[in-house]
Amino acid sequence: MKKIAILNSDESLNHRILTFCDELGREFEPIFLRDKAKCLEYLNYELPEISVFNFMDKSIDIYSILDQIISDPWLHYGGIIGIYDTEIENQLDTKIKNSNIVSLIQKVRFDFSFPRVLRIVKQNRQILFQRHIQNQFLANILGAFIIDNDPFDVMTYAHLVSNYLFNSNYINLEKKECLNVALSELLINAIEHGNCKISFKEKSDWLDSGREIFELIREKNKDPEINKKKVFFEYKITQNESSFLIRDEGDGFNWRERKKQIQSGDPLALHGRGIMMAEIYVSDLEYNDKGNEVIFKLYHQQNESNVVPEVFIEQEEVIFQNNEIVFQEGEESNFLYYIVSGMLNIIANGKVISYLTPADIFLGEMSFLLNNRRSATVRSEGKSVLLKISKEAFLDAIKKNPHYGIFLARLLAQRINRLNQQSSSLVS
Repeated sequence: MKKIAILNSDESLNHRILTFCDELGREFEPIFLRDKAKCLEYLNYELPEISVFNFMDKSIDIYSILDQIISDPWLHYGGIIGIYDTEIENQLDTKIKNSNIVSLIQKVRFDFSFPRVLRIVKQNRQILFQRHIQNQFLANILGAFIIDNDPFDVMTYAHLVSNYLFNSNYINLEKKECLNVALSELLINAIEHGNCKISFKEKSDWLDSGREIFELIREKNKDPEINKKKVFFEYKITQNESSFLIRDEGDGFNWRERKKQIQSGDPLALHGRGIMMAEIYVSDLEYNDKGNEVIFKLYHQQNESNVVPEVFIEQEEVIFQNNEIVFQEGEESNFLYYIVSGMLNIIANGKVISYLTPADIFLGEMSFLLNNRRSATVRSEGKSVLLKISKEAFLDAIKKNPHYGIFLARLLAQRINRLNQQSSSLVS
């Protein structure tokens, strides 16, 4: 059972959240937090993978809490489900920028939308596990989902996948935003133009009347034949790239002609904005002949860390070029290193036995903390950037930010567990 932090003092809403969690078979256990101090304490020490923020709650300083989370994304990378109403919608857009929003739910649609989000999160548990465990133990991550004709589900999937890739250092912030837009546009196109058969004129007339496109989609879904249609979404995430497939159950479209319109500047090309934006933001985008299926890729950055921990931001940066030695076997272990970028070979008895990248986070932490001499030589494979952290600086950081001690202890425990598993596999 996974714990969910609920930042909300509305007891009626809390009761409904508890009911929905029960209906899902107690897959999730809600932890209700009703004041700022308790919220921050829980978020800092428990590091929940999913939190629910009631952005309308005036008795909790939600935005202040969100600002602290955004300021240190290395630690706070759990997904956020936000609840809001139309009165705060405009200010919300700027407040949540660069946060790990998984889904935003209008209060009036809470009973419909919240259970849907929980089910999507449950299905995608593999990409909500802590990022360092993910990188170490799973070679590929696969997902295949059947999505109803509802734009709400589309936005949740787009946020979930793009957030994961960013938090795992596979893509930077710019690519995260680009992927989120591309996924959203293509998934909504599959619903809007594929399954619902909304024409350019019909959409234009609807928007000109001051109504939103999502309302038109939901109006279309009142037709049982349209409502039963689905969108099929698949993704595969490897160390080097992510690939995606989106297919609808519509009649398809002449994508070749649409691309010509976009390239020629035809006014009707506005109707193909999703195609144009997707082609800019992702790679190898291709449609099937019918035009109801699209596949594309996103290539990952290699051996880069997106975020340096706030507590170590002031530490000395050291750069090692190809084949330079970071430290030798038998040396005193006076420093711990945070891996910002690069690849580092671990050498024992003259042989490369392993390597470390930013996914491993730290280098030399065992001998450093145990006051032992270095047990192996470390050599840079290409250029590497590290932060050099002395014992004094390390302890100072923990004193000022005690919750980091819990997080770092977990990292070390996971590293030991990983080594034990590797040893067991060699013995067996």
